[in-house]
Amino acid sequence: MTDAFQEIALLLAAAASIGALAIRLRQPLILAYIMVGILAGPVALGWITVHDPLDLLAQVGVAVLLFTVGLKLDLHLVRRLGAVALATGLGQLFFTILFGYLLGLALGMDHLKAIYIAVALTFSSTIIIVKLLSDKKELDSLHGRIAVGFLIVQDIAVLIAMMTMSTLNMAEADGIAATLGMITLKLAVAGLLLTAVMRYVLPRLLDLVARSQELMLLFAIAWGVALASLGEMFGFSKEVGAFLAGFALATSPYREAMSGRLNPVRDFLLLFFFLDLGARLEFEAFEGQIVAALVLSAFVLIGNPIIVMAIMGYMGYRKRTGFMAGLTVAQISEFSIVFVAMGMSMGHVGGDTLGLVTLIGLVTISVCTYLVLNSQSLYEKLKLSLSVFERRIPFREQMTISESEPMPTVIVFGLGRYGGRLMQRLSDQDISTLGVDFDPEAVRRARHHGLNSRFGDAEDAEFPASLPLAEVRWVVSTLHDTSINCALINALREHGYTGPVAITAHSEESIDMLNKAGAELIFHPYFDAAEYAADKLQHILREKETPV
Repeated sequence: MTDAFQEIALLLAAAASIGALAIRLRQPLILAYIMVGILAGPVALGWITVHDPLDLLAQVGVAVLLFTVGLKLDLHLVRRLGAVALATGLGQLFFTILFGYLLGLALGMDHLKAIYIAVALTFSSTIIIVKLLSDKKELDSLHGRIAVGFLIVQDIAVLIAMMTMSTLNMAEADGIAATLGMITLKLAVAGLLLTAVMRYVLPRLLDLVARSQELMLLFAIAWGVALASLGEMFGFSKEVGAFLAGFALATSPYREAMSGRLNPVRDFLLLFFFLDLGARLEFEAFEGQIVAALVLSAFVLIGNPIIVMAIMGYMGYRKRTGFMAGLTVAQISEFSIVFVAMGMSMGHVGGDTLGLVTLIGLVTISVCTYLVLNSQSLYEKLKLSLSVFERRIPFREQMTISESEPMPTVIVFGLGRYGGRLMQRLSDQDISTLGVDFDPEAVRRARHHGLNSRFGDAEDAEFPASLPLAEVRWVVSTLHDTSINCALINALREHGYTGPVAITAHSEESIDMLNKAGAELIFHPYFDAAEYAADKLQHILREKETPV
């Protein structure tokens, strides 16, 4: 126990130091943590001698992460995005396996090895992508929700692939069919049990634990980890079980409180996942695999996103949405390594195959991290060449103003607390408004209150072209990010809007930038609220001091 405690203390110190250096150099923390794991692992310094405690903390972190992802979904969202997530996930799996298999044969692999490599290339790391999207505040965006949806489809597919591959050793001809039938039965039973618990058990239980914030946090972690364990017992995975645990609470009124308290716990525990991932990378079998690894890595980094963009474009999504979602599959998963390791233990492939997949994982995870973090600037450079992936009328994201709806006088970007309240007050004063937000749930809430609103991303420079700018007299942005607000002003001007723009400034440093970008009016929510409160208190105090 002392050795394990000392190792974890040493790893935390190293992760904090390398992480600070990465921030200084503007590098992703995920890669810094993986690098610490590699350096502390057996291939370098050999600090890690006891893997079990590290692995346990990593598994809990993964369970909490997938629990928080499920917590952000609800049945209404699944109904709207479930079809595209399923179609994109299965379509990407099919085409990646097909082209990956042919590419493996072209590289001189035998049929079985090519199949294993092709299947391994299809799986993307839900954990890494969710963490990146969360850090970028894009988990609630349209492309973020679609990406999480088809990544969950992939997680289920990898479990089916593992179970199916294991039947190749069976003598019975119906081994695969029996396995698929058992998986279907387990999914049906799990769905029925979860529905019953959501309807009859959880509402009363949550009302009880919500009386204490500490107990609510403990319950959330316990519930997520418990269903992760049950998911594994059912023959699925901890990830799928944890996701379903969060999904079961997604319609609860307490989900925001749970999510807010879980975020720091999630980030701390995920540190151990990346450390453990780096420490377990095998480098012995890399010799002679460089060329094949680079070719297959290029296929993952370029081919997988193209497949996703083609499918989403065909389904009627805009090229930017397809591009942003497509970048999330530009890497392979830790499950890919586990899948090939299983094949090696069964005698289907050799250690060279495991080394090849490990090297592909290292390359693609590193490059994909930079692609996702710099997705907007990358899109701006490539958007002209991406038009082939967009229908002439991207009907799933196109907005039409019906004759019964008044043309908006004011467009409000951002339907959070401040923006939503602002739009409500304008509507109460009979000023026709149109609200825009990248969070589908914020749009749904606004529409529920009778406010004219639609989904849209202010970072998309082409988005203003779909807005009825000719009749608009004011555009107001309540978004927090100053760089996004500046880009929005430029995009509005490029698409012919000549009216005034009002922006909310959340810091003194951003005021000069917004003025230079062309904002005619700047709101100061915090300053204005403080001044109003001070004036109100002063007025009350004077009234009490004034003799009657």
